[in-house]
Amino acid sequence: MTVRHTPEGDTASIGILSFAQALEKEASAEDYDVTKWIYLPSSYGEYRYVLGTRGEKPLFCIGVNPSTAAPGRLDPTLKSVERVALGNGYDSFLMFNLYAQRATDPSDMERAFNGLLHTYNVEAFSYMLSLCKEPPDVWAAWGTLVEKRDYLPGCVRAFADAAVPFGARWFTFGARSKSGHPHHPLYLKKDCAPEPFDVFAYLEGLKGREVSP
Repeated sequence: MTVRHTPEGDTASIGILSFAQALEKEASAEDYDVTKWIYLPSSYGEYRYVLGTRGEKPLFCIGVNPSTAAPGRLDPTLKSVERVALGNGYDSFLMFNLYAQRATDPSDMERAFNGLLHTYNVEAFSYMLSLCKEPPDVWAAWGTLVEKRDYLPGCVRAFADAAVPFGARWFTFGARSKSGHPHHPLYLKKDCAPEPFDVFAYLEGLKGREVSP
């Protein structure tokens, strides 16, 4: 039986931990090995900033929004992300999403953009980038699902801008859509080769639809 997550309501109606608060609370997490996993917030809930493994050479991956994955309980998308990362010489992966609200079906994502949730989400990305000793590799992996909500293209720009100070190198894996959207991670083989991705040129193609969060 497939486990699914359907949002209980808009994220504006629940208490949200800032990224800094989530990072502080992770030290006392008891449900998983904090020496192996990065999971913020450190308990299952209506949103997630980051999930991944610890290592010296991580592959940063950006999807659309989180589903049910948690440490030791990766969903099919995260299993694909880990498989591709390890198959391409990385020792770990870090999964981020354009929007932090959990929803197995992106069609269930809230229509009202939560700017506070977005801010904390991008802060998590920037913080993890800052820990890299070398320019980080970022995998654009949101697929055509970026068209599900009008605020998502603006979220792409926020992530792209956040990565600039760290000299991030962007890639995609798998064939891009006719509209130029990156391939979603599902079903990719572990030896699938990366292709350089000009995220700012991609954003130019979204002009007219892009919404600034």
